[in-house]
Amino acid sequence: MNDELDYHILSNLLFDESEDLMALYALRTEQFIRINPAGCRLLGYASETEALAQAKAHFSWGAAHATEQEIELMRADGQSLKGLVRITAFKGISGEYQLIRLKNLELMQHMQQQLEANDRRYEAVFTNATIGIIVSDRQGKIVSCNALGYRLLGYEEGELLGQSIELLVPESKRGSHVHDRESFYRHPQVRAMGHNRDLYAQRKDGSVFPVEISLSYFQVEEELYAVGYIIDITFKKEAERALLLQNQRIERLNEDLEQKVADRTHALMTTLSQLERSKDELAKALETERELGELKSRFVSMASHEFRTPLTTVLTSASLIEKYPATEQQDKRLRHVQRITASVNHLNDILEEFLSVGKLEEGKVEARITLVALEPLIQEVLSDIQGLRKNGQDFELDLQTPDLFPTDASLLRKILVNLLSNAVKYSGEHTVITIQATLEGTGLCLAIQDQGIGISKEDQKHLFERFFRAKNAINYQGTGLGLHIVMKYLELLRGAITLKSELEKGTLVTIHLPGQ
Repeated sequence: MNDELDYHILSNLLFDESEDLMALYALRTEQFIRINPAGCRLLGYASETEALAQAKAHFSWGAAHATEQEIELMRADGQSLKGLVRITAFKGISGEYQLIRLKNLELMQHMQQQLEANDRRYEAVFTNATIGIIVSDRQGKIVSCNALGYRLLGYEEGELLGQSIELLVPESKRGSHVHDRESFYRHPQVRAMGHNRDLYAQRKDGSVFPVEISLSYFQVEEELYAVGYIIDITFKKEAERALLLQNQRIERLNEDLEQKVADRTHALMTTLSQLERSKDELAKALETERELGELKSRFVSMASHEFRTPLTTVLTSASLIEKYPATEQQDKRLRHVQRITASVNHLNDILEEFLSVGKLEEGKVEARITLVALEPLIQEVLSDIQGLRKNGQDFELDLQTPDLFPTDASLLRKILVNLLSNAVKYSGEHTVITIQATLEGTGLCLAIQDQGIGISKEDQKHLFERFFRAKNAINYQGTGLGLHIVMKYLELLRGAITLKSELEKGTLVTIHLPGQ
């Protein structure tokens, strides 16, 4: 009974709550009389009865007094286990006993490795962090600072420990900082400092620099600590100042641009006024005969569409530019400026065609025949009209020409630009335009085949008249002068032009130039 009493007392005090193996050995009976649950698990037994039956095989003793040593024993599953065993001898009511306590060295080593890993993580996160980190206690005393924090603030390592955090605040802000710090400790939360205001830190030499600071906190037992994360934003501030200067320069450029747009709009309005006067004068002259009457009708129709549309675009975009004064609205202004530029270029093209017709009819254009390299000339024309091509459009060339051919390079270039521009304009996306050049005796034959909208039989006989537009081309930009000018240029070169076309099947235009 006394053995049982001793057993229950020790069980309550030591065995049940211990995480180490605890065993009680009776020297009188030379038997283990108790092994705690942790010991059963460590030795690999499902119950204390099994563990007690095999316990003696796991241990051997050299003395009955206290000893401590490392041992290696075998678990029930045959695996080895390293442990640190301590044997304490004592006398109980019923005789002498030994208390065996075994710590799992492998578990201790694992815990040591975890501690070392935690230390390395701390080293990586805190000591080697790429931002300054400062830890202070509730009284505002600095308890830790990482390497970058010392470098940013100009102090030697360890020099800030125990110092007041206010030492790092510019003198003019220290009073308010004390109040802010006390407020943070009353209601700690993770947040950024200095909302909507600039923050500065003070170095050891008294100089200040702009910073961004974020706050967090942690608690150890009853003590609350604040953690400040500091980033030097000197370069960011300099970049912001540079950006501000750039924005100011852009604003000045925008003002200049708006003035130029106003000047060009005025010039365009003047041109329109002059064109309107020319239209009235032309209308009076065309009243004398039906042919001139038809010419007037075509001109009015063309001018009404080809001038009014781009001018309306110019006026609309110019008025809209005034509604985007802010710097961040630059992209909207640029979009309208681009629309104005495109419209002005279109009007210039129209005026160029008018001038060409005028010069031709007044006999001011003469052919100047020289030896021309045809293939490079065609390639240059194709390069010039690249910007007109639609998505997927392509050119196929079949050039069987002599190295040099006698003709006027300028006039031939204008002819090709006009014909190829028409082929691109009236053809859809992902279509092929074929250019073929062959010799006809001493002359030259140039053929351009497209896969465009085609021309009706009825309209083909009027194509070379001034201002004539085919019915299915009304929705395309054009003055109706292009083919008329081409024909006049070919007359100067003593050449000819033929045309074959079907609606929705494309058009073949062929020009014939004689050898000189």
